Amino acid sequence: MFEFLGELTDRHGDVLPIGPLREGIQFRGERVPLLGPQGIFKPRILELPLSITTAPNSPYDDSFTSEGMVRYRYRGTDPQHHDNVRLRAAMIQRKPLVYFHGVVPGRYVAAWPAYIVGDDPQGLHVTVAVDDKASLSVPMENWAADDGSDARRRYITSAVKVRLHQRLFRERVLAAYREQCALCRLRHVTLLEAAHITPDSDPDSEPVVTNGVSLCKLHHAAFDQNILGIRPDYVVEIRQDILEEVDGPMLRFGLQEMHGSKINVPRREHLRPDKDALEQRYQSFREAQ
Repeated sequence: MFEFLGELTDRHGDVLPIGPLREGIQFRGERVPLLGPQGIFKPRILELPLSITTAPNSPYDDSFTSEGMVRYRYRGTDPQHHDNVRLRAAMIQRKPLVYFHGVVPGRYVAAWPAYIVGDDPQGLHVTVAVDDKASLSVPMENWAADDGSDARRRYITSAVKVRLHQRLFRERVLAAYREQCALCRLRHVTLLEAAHITPDSDPDSEPVVTNGVSLCKLHHAAFDQNILGIRPDYVVEIRQDILEEVDGPMLRFGLQEMHGSKINVPRREHLRPDKDALEQRYQSFREAQ
């Protein structure tokens, strides 16, 4: 299963389409999906869960703890529900599983191997940690001697959190802009990126759609380098020295002729760029002139 996920990741990148996950793998002569309609998924031919999933817009408040671990909610409010009992058994037996987190409908980030490392029946959740793939080859009896496992898992799971937030931001911004560059309307998804209006390095920056613009790689780089600015009224400006430069067709058509045009914004008003954030970013562009 983990080898199959690795192959899917090589083919599709970090964000996996739901189709191959539902199709799954062949095991003992049967087709085994990797996820199911319920968050805690146990295939019929297995005794313990194969995966746990946080769906896009999930009603469950799965989140990351202050220590960087995943807090995964029970199914329902009964600690003795068979799905919750199986999670507990997976913890006791130290069985690896896959944690899927939906970023947009039909697309998931997968993290593995994931282990149930804590159980809180009163809080109605388990604690999940992602470990190094080398842990799959460590015999169960040697786990107690692995003094660095807790710190390693916190580090790896925290890295998963960062990766997840990055993918969530990109997928949601691109979806809001109908998977095209807001300037040139390029539709090749592999060449599109989600640009932060308030830079990611700013402590006030948030990974929300209103703080993003879908741009192709060229225009994203130009935006980050203050070659290109976007006014709060969505009008594009190109830096004066670039307008006066003489070079090939990419400069002319890719940048200079964008001057004075307007970006295409999401149809839904609540997804459009925050105008206060655009104003602040535009002032940074003006100061760079």
